[in-house]
Amino acid sequence: MGKLKELNPIESVYQTDIKEAKLLARGKVRDVYDAGDKVVLVATDRLSAFDVVFEDPIPQKGAVLNQIAAFWFEKTKGIVENHFISTDVSTYPKPFSDYPDLLKSRSSLVKKTAPIRLECVVRGYLSGSGWSSYRDSGEVCGIKLRPGLKESERLDEPIFTPTTKAEVGHDEPVNESNAKEIVGSTETFETLKDYSIKLYKFASDYAAKKGIIIADTKFEFGYLGGDSIEAGGKIILIDEALTPDSSRFWPAELYAPGSNPPSYDKQFVRDYVSSIGWNKKPPAPRLPQNVIDRTTQKYLEAYEKLTGQKLD
Repeated sequence: MGKLKELNPIESVYQTDIKEAKLLARGKVRDVYDAGDKVVLVATDRLSAFDVVFEDPIPQKGAVLNQIAAFWFEKTKGIVENHFISTDVSTYPKPFSDYPDLLKSRSSLVKKTAPIRLECVVRGYLSGSGWSSYRDSGEVCGIKLRPGLKESERLDEPIFTPTTKAEVGHDEPVNESNAKEIVGSTETFETLKDYSIKLYKFASDYAAKKGIIIADTKFEFGYLGGDSIEAGGKIILIDEALTPDSSRFWPAELYAPGSNPPSYDKQFVRDYVSSIGWNKKPPAPRLPQNVIDRTTQKYLEAYEKLTGQKLD
């Protein structure tokens, strides 16, 4: 089979189709391929907002997300083992190594794991659905917070507010008891909570020195070497971590409690589709070029501020 055509560095990749390989899943934004005892994750330029995938890609978005995740996997491997192996396509097994132009920057070779069906959310600031919940009840996912907090205010300590991992639609918040039931044991729950908060604190402190506030984030974990602790599985960090799509990144210079700071992600898309009155149901509206360009710019800015480098 011949290679796919060479790609210009700023050309978008909306979907991949490596016919010699087995496609395990095509998610909202990633294509996942089987590589024996490993997996190849491809971050496309598809954009999902309000659980709807848009027809218009965001150039370079996939490469930014993939490279930021790789950056954090390297930084945090001393806290918890992760699934990351390489982003160097020349080291991938065939047929993937035959597609350097397609996969460069936007793909990762990772260890194959059994995913744990819980989204491990950590909140360091009161925003989004957490703010809505607090405003109504004084609680976030059953956790009582002190009165008088403002929107976007920093919490006294980060809180662990896991959700279900929905195959389709929205993830739903769960309390501690339900979370323990989902993961199968108190030990597993406490391990996930401990890892998640340690990861968040480390990343939050690091990002703050780069002028970025990580308001909240979500982690995913899996079992390596077995499908449970009882079966010899080891809990490791998987998926992507601490990216603008899995986290709420705010520019520190624009932060003020009592406001809703702009974020380093698809903020311009959300703002645009809200301004035109879209009902947040398929099909998604087409995006004007200026919204696409500004969104790419914010993703690139997040990468450059965090890493101090330009995207390859």
